[in-house]
Amino acid sequence: MSARAQAGPEILTFGCRLNIVESEVVRRLARAAALDDAIIVHTCAVTAAAEREARQAIRRARRRRPGASIVVTGCAAQIAPERFAAMPEVSGVLGNREKLDPAQWLALAAARGQSRVAVADIAQARQTAWHLLDGFDGQTRAFVQAQQGCDHRCTFCVIPLARGPSRSVPLGALVQQIRTLVANGFREVVLSGVDLTAYGADLPGGPTLGAAVRRILDAVPDLPRLRLSSLDPGELDEDFWRTFADQERLMPHLHLSLQAGDDLILKRMKRRHTAGQVRAAAARARALRPDTAIGADVIAGFPTETDAQAANTLRLVDAAGVTYLHVFPFSARPQTPAARMPQVASETIRARAAALRALGQRLRRAHFQRQIGRRVEVLVERDGRRGHARDFSPMALDRAVAPGALMWADVIGANGDALLGRALESD
Repeated sequence: MSARAQAGPEILTFGCRLNIVESEVVRRLARAAALDDAIIVHTCAVTAAAEREARQAIRRARRRRPGASIVVTGCAAQIAPERFAAMPEVSGVLGNREKLDPAQWLALAAARGQSRVAVADIAQARQTAWHLLDGFDGQTRAFVQAQQGCDHRCTFCVIPLARGPSRSVPLGALVQQIRTLVANGFREVVLSGVDLTAYGADLPGGPTLGAAVRRILDAVPDLPRLRLSSLDPGELDEDFWRTFADQERLMPHLHLSLQAGDDLILKRMKRRHTAGQVRAAAARARALRPDTAIGADVIAGFPTETDAQAANTLRLVDAAGVTYLHVFPFSARPQTPAARMPQVASETIRARAAALRALGQRLRRAHFQRQIGRRVEVLVERDGRRGHARDFSPMALDRAVAPGALMWADVIGANGDALLGRALESD
């Protein structure tokens, strides 16, 4: 979760990079509606824990600011608006379509003192969060929404019910947005989407993600770094690989939506890739660019998963050399097929998640050790003492550097969380 401290409404953001983008849009729309005193809780629905955290934040916000209007929006609000509307602390609920509509914020302002719920059928959504943003409060990396929604139906996933069908931002609009951000000093842009590798299928001519990346880098030569958010390993086509191979300003960091390492479990998840495709993608990425780091999302304890199948996931994570592993204990979501499958015992889920996290920590530390003695480029963030290398390795610097600077550092050590760097020079 992040809190937006800039003047205007207070926004508590949970979940994915798309929510970060949309929180900036929401803040501007709420401010234009004179809702500067509101607290806006931007929810996530990917797990039951995410919804629970949002409800807890709402209660804390009411205790902290008794007189503030609290508006709830985002994926959890889209899926279960009645649960949030029933909370006595909440004065308004907006769905994922409505939160991007200026008229809805004006209507909320006009209804002060009265509860208002506006949540339409997300399956009819056709818009993205295309609003020209000039920056991100408190961020040194800029997040740009390239794609929204998903046309697939993985059996564990509720996000299509919250985000609607897949739709892409036109290339010209992407270029315009990124030019604006670069002109305002951002040195790195992260292209984000619910199903980013589906980019362009709904646009005239069907441009691929690889083509979009090439167009952006050609059209915005002053952009030093372009990074991609989560990718489906089953949809990495030849166009993508050509782009990855020859575009040095595309960061050597692939985050794969892996989810499991056993082919039968992947089939029950209705994923579109196999374990072999994941191994091949990781090997190809490193063959093309040896400095590539691999990230991955994995679900521990999917329904029907046996000990042997869980071990297959551990083996795949190890074989693929996953450096940044995000582990999600399985959480049955209402309205999904996986919620009706035979469930794994909660204590088994916890144990499998712990085993995955332990492996992820070992792989991350091994990656960090291999970086010692290297000189790497770092984008400085936070208090000027932290940043990220091109492969997304976090780095703690030995001295403060201006946030937002691109600079070089010698890697002089590592701990479990970050590389330790000696700052050399900034551009």
